Amino acid sequence: MIAFLTSSPNGRYRETDRRSVVPLNPANGFTNNLKKYWKDEANGLLLSAMPDLSEINDGICASMRDTFTASGFPVGSLEVCDNRDFSQVQRLGNFDFLILGGGHVPTQHAFFEEIGLRKALQKYDGIVIGISAGTMNSAKLVYAQPEEEGESVDPAYQKFLNGLDITDINILPHYQAVKDDVLDGRRLFEDITYADSYGHKFYAIVDGSYLLVENGEQTLYGEAWLILDGQIQQVCRMGEALSLGCRQ
Repeated sequence: MIAFLTSSPNGRYRETDRRSVVPLNPANGFTNNLKKYWKDEANGLLLSAMPDLSEINDGICASMRDTFTASGFPVGSLEVCDNRDFSQVQRLGNFDFLILGGGHVPTQHAFFEEIGLRKALQKYDGIVIGISAGTMNSAKLVYAQPEEEGESVDPAYQKFLNGLDITDINILPHYQAVKDDVLDGRRLFEDITYADSYGHKFYAIVDGSYLLVENGEQTLYGEAWLILDGQIQQVCRMGEALSLGCRQ
């Protein structure tokens, strides 16, 4: 398995682009690295973070197919896996690439648990592309950073979940957009995430940065900050790469 765990593979979070098709972001060697593994007329599967929203999922699927094709990555077919039909999980080997979509981390995590995706991925040998929540749920132990109102103060909210085990790295996406967010009257990072980082490593990345997992070797590309034990420091910059070693 080759995994590209992104914040966003195209565009920018919370920004509106009026073009009908937004191409893949080539920054930090993303498209060049992806081309090494892409098959002509590749067949893909989009695994939703919103399993009940079939109409939205179909729109995302069509948009993603156009994005890849317009960026020089021909797509033969792209199916959707949501609550209408998740039988595709039993035949992942038929797909050259999988897209783990963006959305609400706990909602997507519950869906992935329901369909048994973690076990199915153990034998998968294609490309996995994570987007935002999909990237976060790719971790062995997921940090479900609170996102919706009430989550950070709810004693029943689970911040740590067993994930897909594609990587042992916790990625926090869209750092350029969310770093100053306030949730439940508290600063998302300084008051919530920093406190949760004691004993844990979180890598906050901007759109255009990504984690590449090749045969177990893990490399960060682009701007990234390490959050650990209540402290933050930049560890990688635009155009740079940082080896994080072989996954455990």
